[in-house]
Amino acid sequence: MDIKAHITGTVWKIEAQIGDELDEEDVVMILESMKMEMPIEAPADGVLTEILVEPNQSVQEGQVVARMTED
Repeated sequence: MDIKAHITGTVWKIEAQIGDELDEEDVVMILESMKMEMPIEAPADGVLTEILVEPNQSVQEGQVVARMTED
């Protein structure tokens, strides 16, 4: 399952690590946009399998930033 950025911004902080078991709405990473911090949350329960971005990287709205398996 893809985890996508819901806004255009810059990756400020990655909160989760590959292999973490996530509950729906757990914060995976935080984006900064227009001086506001916006969390990117897990869309479902599952395990984080890939992180496709790194801190300070610019991302576009709709871009896949991570992947997870769904429970």
